[in-house]
Amino acid sequence: MSGQTPASSYKEPESDDENHHPAANNTPVATAPVKSSYVLVSILCVFAAMGGFIFGYDTGTISGYVNMPVFIKKLGNTNDAGEHYLSKSRSGLIIGIFSIGACIGGIFFSRLGDMYGRKAGIWAGTAIYIIGSLIQVTTVDAWYQFFIGRLIGGMGVGTMSVLVPMFQSEVSPSEIRGTLVSSYQLMITLGIFIGYVVCYCTNTRDGALSYKIPLSLGFAWSVVLIVGLVFLPESPRYLMTKDKNEEALKVLCWINGRDAQDPLIVETIANVSAAIEHERRAGKARWSEVITGKPRVGYRLMVGIVVLALQQLVGANYFFYFGTTIFKGIGMNNSFKASIIFGAVNFGSTFFGLYFVEKFGRRNVLLYGAAGMFVFFIIYACMGARALYPNGEDQPGNAKVGKAMIFVTSGYIFCFATTWAPCAFVLVSELFPIRTRSKGMSLGLGANWIANFLISFFTSFITNAIHFYYGFVFAGCNLFAVFFVYFFVHETKGLSLEQIDQLFRSNVKPWNSGSWVPPSIVDPDNYDHPKEEQHPKTTHDEHIV
Repeated sequence: MSGQTPASSYKEPESDDENHHPAANNTPVATAPVKSSYVLVSILCVFAAMGGFIFGYDTGTISGYVNMPVFIKKLGNTNDAGEHYLSKSRSGLIIGIFSIGACIGGIFFSRLGDMYGRKAGIWAGTAIYIIGSLIQVTTVDAWYQFFIGRLIGGMGVGTMSVLVPMFQSEVSPSEIRGTLVSSYQLMITLGIFIGYVVCYCTNTRDGALSYKIPLSLGFAWSVVLIVGLVFLPESPRYLMTKDKNEEALKVLCWINGRDAQDPLIVETIANVSAAIEHERRAGKARWSEVITGKPRVGYRLMVGIVVLALQQLVGANYFFYFGTTIFKGIGMNNSFKASIIFGAVNFGSTFFGLYFVEKFGRRNVLLYGAAGMFVFFIIYACMGARALYPNGEDQPGNAKVGKAMIFVTSGYIFCFATTWAPCAFVLVSELFPIRTRSKGMSLGLGANWIANFLISFFTSFITNAIHFYYGFVFAGCNLFAVFFVYFFVHETKGLSLEQIDQLFRSNVKPWNSGSWVPPSIVDPDNYDHPKEEQHPKTTHDEHIV
């Protein structure tokens, strides 16, 4: 992306009144966006998704660190015989504290996005992560220093995990919003894969460089993001909430490649202005509104929390955090290779997810994804519990069964990467009205991080007690996910963020929401008067955001 600022490419609007918006009834009929106009906004969203790459890279490298002999020697425990090992509690804390930090950052520091803008909030989150990285890189042999660095780094990633998908959803055209928000998950998977590869290349090095080289690269990625953020525009929706309507109009024109009089731009400004006007009538947003707000914000919060918690509880991080340890335990000569296989499958499969989320809709992707993962986990658990050790766990495992389990795990990861991995973020990023979006997303992602911590901390203890029967627990979570999505999750594919408010006001049942048709223009006077009737049919292609 060039150093050209957004303002340098804009065509000024004819009106001198920056707060003037065309009346909804006089708005021209919008035409579908020109496909070439998607290029710039796609570049913006993918670059912002570097925040996801940083998270993924951390996930991919930490699973390698805890299996590196030098890391264990310097930061692990020592028994009476002078042997070095990493206890389950210390390993769980080192891995899991990152999630606790992310939960704190997501709930508290993400408010910077409401106070100073989405762009400034992402910048702050990146800066916090850099501080955490420096603390980790400078650790010599004090495990608690490394622990504190991961806590602070997690705060930065948690902040970005709220604000990056929010920024993406607010600048994206509705026709490709699911794909662009999914790029956050794509970059997570790329980060995981790169992290696995880097650890594979450095794990045989002598000395602390075996894990400090990967740590230093994590610092480098964050510097790239913090510099590149200078060239990103602010979210036009955020700008309009701060009465910077002229600047918001310029950003919309620039990222969509259209002038201020284009019907698509006019309609977008009218819809967003109507939604903001309604929110201003209600006064300043309070935390209680994420439960009591209208339309059905409490219901939407429940859906967001459960979906994002389930994204962890369906079991993917069981493999991503502990894959190296799991397959080392079944006799693989170099278990780092298994992690690279999983990382490659995860990254490659996510490209299909970018297509699926828009082609088949949010509900179908989540439903069939959970059903598929349920089947794979049942097979995996049965093979591990009944066939892997035919002569007892004190004897070598069956190599053919072990290879088959890697194949089944790859199938599970394909299923996860094409469905729940990207789609959960997409759904929740567009679920809340702008008034409570930051608060709702931070609580939902807080649940995601807490579930992440529970898996990362307790998995070592649970697998030590019940071994591969643990897979049945995740199978049960996937079965629950099928029922929850069917009965509680609405379809939001192709709807603008303002039309999603109308969807929840209509009281349509989740299983019928795919056929719901929105009004063409959002009228602020209708916000306070719910309407039950079906609206005349319009095409979703008539809406830009």
